[in-house]
Amino acid sequence: METKKRVLVFDDDKDILEICTYILEEAGYEIKTSENARNIEEQVGSFMPNLIFMDNWLPDLGGITATQTLKNNPTLKNIPVIYFSANTDIEKLANQAGADSYLAKPFDITDLEEIVKTHLI
Repeated sequence: METKKRVLVFDDDKDILEICTYILEEAGYEIKTSENARNIEEQVGSFMPNLIFMDNWLPDLGGITATQTLKNNPTLKNIPVIYFSANTDIEKLANQAGADSYLAKPFDITDLEEIVKTHLI
């Protein structure tokens, strides 16, 4: 049997985490969520996801610093990071963070599924 693709979602909003978990588990992915960016490299390294969703407003590091930390880590830098925010300048923030793509909140379920498929080929 094929191994499930893993998705790690960082967001300080429990509702968003629950929605993402539900949608992505239904789509057949293994999901892990975190409400903070504490020990970001450890959190990501212990799960080794195929894809990461990174909220902008994260306790501890914040999404930009958290993403940059991952992108500067030789072991983790190739994991695609989708920047995830309700900010109007999300594209600019995603670029500043070095994210691979972005998804604006509130998002459409189809958009979430599409962006996951695009990055998990």
